[in-house]
Amino acid sequence: MATMKVILTKAVSNVGQPGDVVEVKAGYARNYLIPQGLGFAWTKNAASQIEAMKRARLAKAVATREDAVAAKAAIEGATVEIAAKVSESGKLFGGVTADKIAVALSDKASVNPKLITVDPIKTTGEFPATVELHPEISASFTVKVMAE
Repeated sequence: MATMKVILTKAVSNVGQPGDVVEVKAGYARNYLIPQGLGFAWTKNAASQIEAMKRARLAKAVATREDAVAAKAAIEGATVEIAAKVSESGKLFGGVTADKIAVALSDKASVNPKLITVDPIKTTGEFPATVELHPEISASFTVKVMAE
């Protein structure tokens, strides 16, 4: 398998963070990472660019870590109530998505819906959920779904 080194410009799940040098299959890099703007081919001259990206990421991480600690204090142990349309048998029409949960959490803290982990919700009741606020910080909360 032909592989190539790529420098990531954005976080890619299961691959790496911005500024990381990763070795991926050449086709994945050529057909996905580079065209999507998620990374660029590694060269010797790019080493200085990597250092600049890592410094910027560190500075941002310190600020966001403080924000994440504050957000965790607001979210941890909270119960988020979501009203949803329900059939006569008690099943939801559709379901409760991470986007809806993020909107319901927005009065406490703004979170990225992609970082919310919850089992699929298809009925009313209470469901445990977690949100990753920072690579080292996550908060647990309860999603309470009620009939509308």
